[in-house]
Amino acid sequence: MHCDIVTQERTVFSGDVKSVSLPGTEGRMGILPDHSPLLTTLGFGEVMVRLEDGTEEFFAIGGGYAEVQPEKVVVLADSAEQAEEIDLERAERARERAEKFMAEGVPEDPERYAQIRASLQRAQIRLDVAHRRRRKSALPTLGRRFEDEE
Repeated sequence: MHCDIVTQERTVFSGDVKSVSLPGTEGRMGILPDHSPLLTTLGFGEVMVRLEDGTEEFFAIGGGYAEVQPEKVVVLADSAEQAEEIDLERAERARERAEKFMAEGVPEDPERYAQIRASLQRAQIRLDVAHRRRRKSALPTLGRRFEDEE
């Protein structure tokens, strides 16, 4: 099946995949080929695509929509970054700023509070996705090292 992950600015991913895991607003969704047609909203979270060769790619998204057809998944994200694109230091600073604002007390303005909370959530998801990718990329190296010792 084919998967596209796009934002207003760019196409973040486009390729053939075995499966897609999405952060739906009502919970995680796993999409396989021949899935029933579906249109759903997406929350902040991680999109994982399993490629035809079995490898996995991870993306941090900040909400949006997904359209699922039997042989195609289109993710229309408000924001999206591939794990390799995430600047860990920048994401950490953003999380620290948002945590500082939250620690100072809940703003009187509900809209401002929602913005701060969304910033914190977005930063944490970006950090989680970036760390997961780094752990995944370290695993094959460890496996080869153990094989070499045998």
